[in-house]
Amino acid sequence: MTYPPEQLRKHYYLLNLIRRFEETLDALFGSGLIGGTSHLCIGQEACAVGAIAALQADDMVTSNHRGHGHFLAKGGDPGRIMAELFGKATGYSGGRGGSQHMAAFALGFLGSNGITGGMIPIATGAALTQRITGSGRVVLCFFGDGASGQGAFHEALNMGTTWRLPIVYFCENNHYAMSTPLRESFLQPSVAARVAGYGLQTMQADGNDYFSVRRVTQEAVSAARDGHGPVLVEAMTYRMCGHSKSDKCEYRTDEEERQWAGRDPLEAMARRLLADGIAPEAELQALAQQAVADIEAAVEYARQSPDPDPETVQDNLFATF
Repeated sequence: MTYPPEQLRKHYYLLNLIRRFEETLDALFGSGLIGGTSHLCIGQEACAVGAIAALQADDMVTSNHRGHGHFLAKGGDPGRIMAELFGKATGYSGGRGGSQHMAAFALGFLGSNGITGGMIPIATGAALTQRITGSGRVVLCFFGDGASGQGAFHEALNMGTTWRLPIVYFCENNHYAMSTPLRESFLQPSVAARVAGYGLQTMQADGNDYFSVRRVTQEAVSAARDGHGPVLVEAMTYRMCGHSKSDKCEYRTDEEERQWAGRDPLEAMARRLLADGIAPEAELQALAQQAVADIEAAVEYARQSPDPDPETVQDNLFATF
């Protein structure tokens, strides 16, 4: 399967943009310029960019606690996302949602959630809406392997398959639920194998390979859009960082980390673009440098943005006291 060269170059830039965003965010937390916590997706960039590349512009995405990459890949403005993390009024949630509670409905990004598996039922409900209204849209629902142990995950998949909803459940299997290896939690470590009993089609992809993720997700999205019901895609990947900013990854071996570092998704895509003659080395370097500059601009935008007005503290609440 071939893709337009200009699109591939843009997506290589997006991989770099997400990586630089997360690395910068890690440094900002470490220096104390941003408080709280955050969950980074370093190493999982190909899942976000490759999967969302398989969607139409008006399709919808739901995310999880590790969601900055998904948001950027769906078209989120890095400046506004950074401003939200700084707690500024120009952020997507007005500075009051933070890392795990941002949404942009106009982009089809229905939001992230701090509850493990919390967006899976919401994505299923959104897919039900698409089926009832006949919109032709598909919902892409991101979650991690740890979420497959949640009851809501199984309830949602059962409902999705029973009602044949236009949804792709996309599992980023990074092999760890916080610090617990998946092999210690389940006798059957494959999420795809465990859910086959619900009657939905399952597929697996190399989550560190943009081209594998995009190809598999395109097939899944087409099936869901054509009325064949949900598809679960399990993308095998690895987070090249801790679960959160305070996690030193002492539960992983140096050898394991070295092996996965050799499968860095940014380097893998660069090699492919070079081999296929899509872009010379100089252009790839320029795209990577542009990502660095754009994230520096995003940080400056966030720094210069105003704090939320205290008078708006009760705006957009479902209930007040």
